[in-house]
Amino acid sequence: MKVLNHNVVVLGAGWLGEAICQHAQLQGWQVEGTRTQLHHTHPWSRQFVLTEQGQVEHSVTLEHAYWICAIPPRARQVDSNYLNTLEQALSLAKKMSAKGFLLCSSTGVYDTADAEYDEHGALADKSTLRVSILRGAEERVLNSGGKIARLAGLQGPNREPGRFVAGKALSSSANARVNMVHRDDVVAAITSIVAHWQEAADIYNICYPSHPTRKAFYQRHCKQLGNPEPTFASSATQDRIIKAERITELGFEYRHAIY
Repeated sequence: MKVLNHNVVVLGAGWLGEAICQHAQLQGWQVEGTRTQLHHTHPWSRQFVLTEQGQVEHSVTLEHAYWICAIPPRARQVDSNYLNTLEQALSLAKKMSAKGFLLCSSTGVYDTADAEYDEHGALADKSTLRVSILRGAEERVLNSGGKIARLAGLQGPNREPGRFVAGKALSSSANARVNMVHRDDVVAAITSIVAHWQEAADIYNICYPSHPTRKAFYQRHCKQLGNPEPTFASSATQDRIIKAERITELGFEYRHAIY
């Protein structure tokens, strides 16, 4: 579906964010994508950086835009002021009359116990730094009237699972279920949320509906590349499943099999 005349600001035009920018352009949308270091490889490149004084330096110009925060919510970013950066982005988006703010979060926000987790699933407590950051970011966005896309493990160009685990001894179980999604499906799902913003729900999981075991998943990816398979620390069954059918209510379909 092609939706014209949307303005989109992508905060964090890295591996995922740049793909969102490119796809939005194909939709005929006006796009600006930000980095901390300004690159002029794209006409839509803009700067957005938090200074040591906690102020934002930016070159974002699009008003009345949908903002998409695609900065990876990693625990290490507590040292680089991830939450402060998010707060400043929310403030700037408001000043620029943003139509909506979408945060790319993670399904890592859910509890670790074996169960099926839809968008109403039990969340993990804030005892770990990563979960504390994830939940803190989500709370800020939801309180500001924004929406959340909880992403499963990402794979795609330059993120081939069979390359990263080849021959390694993994600490996980061979029979743990995987929750993965291809970057192209994430980009299409995010585009669907923005295109249907008014009727869209506040929270969506984005995860491919097939959940093979880690052993089967990595065996296939390693075999495709001719790489040695990894070994696993145990063979315990672990059935933590992310359910992500709600996003299909917007007309979205998962198109990229994970293995």
